Amino acid sequence: MIAIAQNLRCNEQIRLSPIRLIDENNEQRGIVPTDEALRRARELGLDLVEVAPTERPPVCRIMDYGKWKYQQKKKHKKPHHEQQLKELRLSPKTDSHDKNIRIERAREFLTHGHKVQFTMIFRGRERFHQDRGHTIMREIVESLGELAKVERPPRMEGRRMIMVLVPNKVAPKPAPKPADRTAPGGKAPERPDGPDNGSQTAAASPAGAEAVQPPL
Repeated sequence: MIAIAQNLRCNEQIRLSPIRLIDENNEQRGIVPTDEALRRARELGLDLVEVAPTERPPVCRIMDYGKWKYQQKKKHKKPHHEQQLKELRLSPKTDSHDKNIRIERAREFLTHGHKVQFTMIFRGRERFHQDRGHTIMREIVESLGELAKVERPPRMEGRRMIMVLVPNKVAPKPAPKPADRTAPGGKAPERPDGPDNGSQTAAASPAGAEAVQPPL
């Protein structure tokens, strides 16, 4: 089978004659004049494409060149990231340490673009304390912050409470920059007079000035 390169000459761009022809059914037709091969391609509504220009005579094939180029482009296109649903299980008795471990796992999954399903399993009389489950689910959402949004709020299915989170495409707001304390003109603002202001004022007095005597 002949490997077909990209950006090939086709139809009137093919100058040499004769050529070795491969027909629309990928069958060898031997050596034929280029005009005859081009006429056959036109009758079929297809293109005559020079698939092996270095051969003598060059090898040409009757094909739908536009369709072939589209298929090649689609074939070499990078596949999109496949989103997966990751499940994390817990119970109404899950302590803070285990809950934080699951939150960090969820953070990792969400960062990689996956959905996360939290499944809380109620056993025995635990099903009468669904408020505890809702509280834990709410804490999980608050801990993940802007990284995730709720696709499916917590809801009971039999003995299980299920919540589904998806990555939030909205970028987190940047932290505010610290205020610029530089005064206009690029100079730092003057510091207020400190405890030693009196001595600085005295030092700034004109030389030879008489001291003021306190009243007797």
